[in-house]
Amino acid sequence: MPMPDELSEAEFRSLYRRLRGTASGGGRRRGALDTITAEQVLAAVREVRSGRTVSLAAPVETRTGPDDADPAEHRLTAPADGEPVAKGLDFARDRFAMNVHGDVDSHLDALCHVIYDGTLHGGIPAADALSPEGASVLSVELARDGIVGRGVLLDIPRVHGLSWLEPGSNVTAEDLSAAETRQGLRVGRGDILLVRVGHRRRREELGPWDVAAARAGLHPTAMEFVADREVAVLGSDGNNDTAPSVVQGVAFPVHVLAVHALGLHLLDYLRFEDLAPICAQEGRWSFLCVIAPLRLPAATGSPVNPLAIL
Repeated sequence: MPMPDELSEAEFRSLYRRLRGTASGGGRRRGALDTITAEQVLAAVREVRSGRTVSLAAPVETRTGPDDADPAEHRLTAPADGEPVAKGLDFARDRFAMNVHGDVDSHLDALCHVIYDGTLHGGIPAADALSPEGASVLSVELARDGIVGRGVLLDIPRVHGLSWLEPGSNVTAEDLSAAETRQGLRVGRGDILLVRVGHRRRREELGPWDVAAARAGLHPTAMEFVADREVAVLGSDGNNDTAPSVVQGVAFPVHVLAVHALGLHLLDYLRFEDLAPICAQEGRWSFLCVIAPLRLPAATGSPVNPLAIL
């Protein structure tokens, strides 16, 4: 794949202003989620034909790795270690803790997650909205009723005849358009757009690596495609952002453009290795998608297990 151009900070800011302008009208209370109407949910339900369900999340990791210095913690709290199990009724209990925004586990980024120039999405001063107790606005609570709509999977390695994109590769708007053409569909307003770069398959076959230094993702200019189609949610089996960044001085430009400028909830580090073969076999790449984040009223994100229902 050819290497797209790098962007200067000035070029990035110009792109940012242009995309922010496309989302500024209408005063959306829930960001781009408000593009999903009841009629679109009903249309998405009609995507279901076989009733087959597929998880789009990866198993939660609890062991340290080169891409996971702070893994999730899971332990049994009862029965106590070495303690005999009582006769009659008893309960096994456990505790779970997670760094939600890590580089391995599947999660959703809320609109309060990205701070750019001291503000959150919509120009809200971050200092007024964020405290040690959490976010007073734009938290994951905006998605408390779940996100339900038409999911569309664009398989970019498939377009190029590859199993995965190598770390550092950038997905362009042209790649997204080519995937649409090859897969025989068009991404539209209110869709849940899922972009496969093959991150999970590479990790499963070759082992984990330092993804902070190198990973495949979207080129910032590909967000013009996303904005033009007015999608509701953007997700990937990687971080959505490429590493190293192609923007001088901005490590996560796609996060800035998606969350901060466009008001898109982001899904990071999903897993499409079960879904993609089914889509290819059935010759259809759209489906009912159901996302149910935890109700964490002041949280900047949530672990999540999105479901594709075919």
